[in-house]
Amino acid sequence: MGSRIRGRGGMGVGAWLALLAVALMAAYALCAPWLASGDPLDSDFSRGGLAPSWTAWFGTDAAGHDLFVRVALALRVSLVIALVTALSSAVVGTLAGIAAGMLGGWTDRIVMRCADTLCALPHLLVGVLIVALFRGSVLAIICSLVLTHWISIARVVRAQTIGLRHADYVEAAWLAGMSRMHILVYHFVPASLGQALVGVTLLVPHTIWHESTLSFLGLGLPAHMASLGTLMSDAQGALLLGQWWTLVFPCLLLVLVTLAVAVLGAAAKRRFTGAMA
Repeated sequence: MGSRIRGRGGMGVGAWLALLAVALMAAYALCAPWLASGDPLDSDFSRGGLAPSWTAWFGTDAAGHDLFVRVALALRVSLVIALVTALSSAVVGTLAGIAAGMLGGWTDRIVMRCADTLCALPHLLVGVLIVALFRGSVLAIICSLVLTHWISIARVVRAQTIGLRHADYVEAAWLAGMSRMHILVYHFVPASLGQALVGVTLLVPHTIWHESTLSFLGLGLPAHMASLGTLMSDAQGALLLGQWWTLVFPCLLLVLVTLAVAVLGAAAKRRFTGAMA
């Protein structure tokens, strides 16, 4: 009975809870800074290091910033970077996979050798090298993440495209004299959109952690654009003073958003593979 209900609804209870969690965290990231009194970036050292209370739910940092607002701003930055990176990686991976699978030959060999080369390199090291050259650049962070995250989507789309290349309706389109661009736009791209969507949902948690790691290492965003990784990096000194809340709440949001999006990605993958079966 449970499987039948899950099949009709499209998603299980866990996926719906994950979707609700993502919606609540997105609402928190968007609304909390608007509800704050005054500029959330203004420092008030007289309120520095306050423990969580009714006036400051997440406490304050050493500069007196309300962490409830600051964590919301950081979550907003991390989510935007993750979404832009995941979407860009999906576009690059989908196009590369279609080109490799559709054209074959030297195009396939070049795309796959590039993918193999990037897979052989530690992704974090590649990100550190690129971001270190452009410190504080959001574009550099996104480019470094896209460079190392398009490969998985490209391989899946390539395999699907190779199988689709010999489908009856594609062969009929070739025999009817349809142009390569027409077949690409009306046959290969729509068939790859499902894989691209699954890839986006699965890549978001990876990109959040990679960006947070770069920021934690001090190679990420500038202070006025703090992400969750930046807040965790700043909390290292506060921990020595017993201010545990400066680390716990950014970590908690990072883990929650990662788990919620990962559950949605797994549900999307199961639903898509089930539809294809």
